[in-house]
Amino acid sequence: MKFMKLGSKPDSFQTENNVWYVASELATDMVINIGNARFYLHKFPLLSKSARLQKLVASTNEGVGNGDEIDIHDIPGGPAAFEICAKFCYGMTVTLNAYNVVNARCAAEYLEMHETMEKGNLIYKIDVFLSSSIFRSWKDSIIVLQTTKSVMMLSEELKLVSHCVDAIACKVSTDVSKVDWSYTYNRKKLPEENNNHMLNGGIRSMTVPADWWVEDLAELELDLYKRVLVSIKNKGLVHGEVIGEALKAFASRRLPGFNKGVIPSGDTMKTKSIVDAIVRLLPSEKGSVPCSFLLKLLKMAMLVDLGEIGEMELVKRIGQQLEEASVQDLLIRAKDGEPTIYDVKTVQKIVEEFMVRDQVRNGEFEVDGNEIQEVRRSTGGILSEASKLMVAKLVDSYLAEIAKDPNLPLSMFTDLAETVSGFSRPAHDGIYRAIDMYLKAHPGISKSDRKRICRLMDCKKLSVEACMHAVQNERLPLRVVVQVLFFEQVRAAASSGSSTPDLPKAIKDLNSASHGSSRSTTTNTEEEWDAVATADELRALRGELASLRLERNGSHAKSPLAEKGPVHKVKGLLATKRILTKIWSSKGGTAENSETDSSGSGSGNHPDDVKPTSTPSRRGRHSVS
Repeated sequence: MKFMKLGSKPDSFQTENNVWYVASELATDMVINIGNARFYLHKFPLLSKSARLQKLVASTNEGVGNGDEIDIHDIPGGPAAFEICAKFCYGMTVTLNAYNVVNARCAAEYLEMHETMEKGNLIYKIDVFLSSSIFRSWKDSIIVLQTTKSVMMLSEELKLVSHCVDAIACKVSTDVSKVDWSYTYNRKKLPEENNNHMLNGGIRSMTVPADWWVEDLAELELDLYKRVLVSIKNKGLVHGEVIGEALKAFASRRLPGFNKGVIPSGDTMKTKSIVDAIVRLLPSEKGSVPCSFLLKLLKMAMLVDLGEIGEMELVKRIGQQLEEASVQDLLIRAKDGEPTIYDVKTVQKIVEEFMVRDQVRNGEFEVDGNEIQEVRRSTGGILSEASKLMVAKLVDSYLAEIAKDPNLPLSMFTDLAETVSGFSRPAHDGIYRAIDMYLKAHPGISKSDRKRICRLMDCKKLSVEACMHAVQNERLPLRVVVQVLFFEQVRAAASSGSSTPDLPKAIKDLNSASHGSSRSTTTNTEEEWDAVATADELRALRGELASLRLERNGSHAKSPLAEKGPVHKVKGLLATKRILTKIWSSKGGTAENSETDSSGSGSGNHPDDVKPTSTPSRRGRHSVS
């Protein structure tokens, strides 16, 4: 810390019970009252350097006893600052440092201790000390800026605040190669410092990080911090990522419950002011602030009711880098009074912002000519598809978490899932897990809703492990279980080299009944078809599949899992060609793996004629375990 000593005479000031006096043979001839403090002093040394005291003495009537008595209760810095000025007038030794120099400077200004009164007066000496020492020191500049808070108005008039802010901003903007660790004072000791390896000149042989200053500035009060950071940003020499680190450090320092998403009791307004300031100070560059930090900031903004403008600003920023988020980050608690546990609507908005970003990127491709157009598509396409896949997996995992909420409406679940349904992903295990979680938490869901939610997944894209789970899942409609079994057999046939897989026996014999079923019969069959599969039906279907595998391996032994009774029931459910077609049709309504009958009535074809027209594509059978 820098300091400056003024005067050479010994300090003869004495104090007792808020009374100051000078130990001298000469009697004092004036009294100065500052609050509860009384100073018994001599006129000559003070009036020779202070124009204000000269005016006050001249306008004061003659006092009684000790002469003139003057009240200056409004002097900046109070008795301590006046004591420094008085000792300077007496020529006594006084020490100025970063903690008292601002109050001393303001008090000297109040007393009008200018050069016109005497050369080398106090104001001049303090200004030299500030410019030559204080503002050149990183630590002292921060301390001085903090001390201006108690005398802010006069400090602003004297430009002490602006000089401090500019000094700090200039040091932050200095090239890192020219910075040594003596600038900082609030950091933890680095391990390599224990070795005491030093270079010539005493500078440590280590690389200074670009964010060396962020913790030091976090000590500043909010208003001062904003001014410093705005000045740093305006200089344009500090990268956005470093500004982001500074905001993270400030949030951690000033918001004790930030990482946990809680507000300390009684600090709502203070927290709201800090959150609002951080949102306004966020750098404009995408990726300059981690997505996890933005989501924590959004949670705090919603807790303190920051307002729609601030919250939407955060939603847009999060949507621009949603692929970086984690499921835990997205679990935003719903506000009091909401029926659901989590705020799904806000996450829906974030995902929609991500979609808007993708649309904007696609629109940019149309600006230039054909050649540049193709280059841009090939360059940005890979990254775009990777981001989409990451977001799709993120949403699947998020759906699996919120599905456990018994009060979550199906519409919220499906709306969010359908937002990313257009994103191609090699496996649908994630959305299957989310669907299963929802069905488990909502056992009373209707058949139509059960059918609706199951349409969100593509059975062809389930991994082997997911298929094994699905065929034993009694919460799924029978329709879905049969589809899973069929496409699992398609995959098995493809792996064995067969171009067209054989249908399971239970499915081949489904059309043994008459095709001329009535409308009411079809309706009843549809209802049973959408019903939840029973344990017996699941065992029967697994048994037929096991029998087919044994036959494929050259064995004619019957699987012990095959049970005749439930198989006949499954056959009855699939009595019409219209229902059979739905078994292996894609979830979008197109029959990729079977012939479709647009009329929906019996055509008289033999059941064996109803078979897939082509082997499903490799991409359709690909799975990621």
